[in-house]
Amino acid sequence: MSEKVQNRSEDDAPGTKRERRLAAQLAAKKAAEARKRRQAMLGAFAGVLAVAALIGGIVWLNSGDDDKPATATPTATAEATAPAAEQPPTPGAPQLPPGTDPALAKRPEVAAGKGELTKLTVTPLVKGKGPAVKAGQTITTNYVGVFYKDGKEFDASWNGGQPVSFPIGVGQVIKGWDQGLVGVPVGSRVQLDIPQALAYPDASPENGRPAGPLRFVVDVLAAQ
Repeated sequence: MSEKVQNRSEDDAPGTKRERRLAAQLAAKKAAEARKRRQAMLGAFAGVLAVAALIGGIVWLNSGDDDKPATATPTATAEATAPAAEQPPTPGAPQLPPGTDPALAKRPEVAAGKGELTKLTVTPLVKGKGPAVKAGQTITTNYVGVFYKDGKEFDASWNGGQPVSFPIGVGQVIKGWDQGLVGVPVGSRVQLDIPQALAYPDASPENGRPAGPLRFVVDVLAAQ
């Protein structure tokens, strides 16, 4: 047998053919896996590109807002945005009932009187909307008292930081108050010009009571 014929016979042996088929199948499997990997990588890359494009679009839209004219959104002026200066509360300012004139939250300025004072004079400054004060009720007031002749202050509930309460019309206060405040509507501010006979008739330096005619500005805040 020649050498050529002998080599062909060895190539056609059953074992050799099986090895070739296995090798071919393995190569095909590896090629398929390689294709799958390439497809997966391409898909992931496409997803990354899509996300990047979406983010880029959002950034572009937001940056476009900066290019809008300044007049598109009105801005407050410095005067409008600056906080208002807080006013210090008036000492003794009461918590006013609903419907009370806000003027009663501010301490009144009381000036001296003019001429000779011979009788009790009641002058309404703010007319209240509440019921009239009755004798025997306990009223709550804020007041400022000055000497009628020179306007010098001698007493004020505002200095103590709170209103004062007392019975009215029963002799617990000076006659000028008993007579002048009965019938005044709650929520009122009145000026009482009181001659000495209805204020402190026995006033003297020894007892510390203010002598002479007096002027009071009284806020009637409540009556019970």
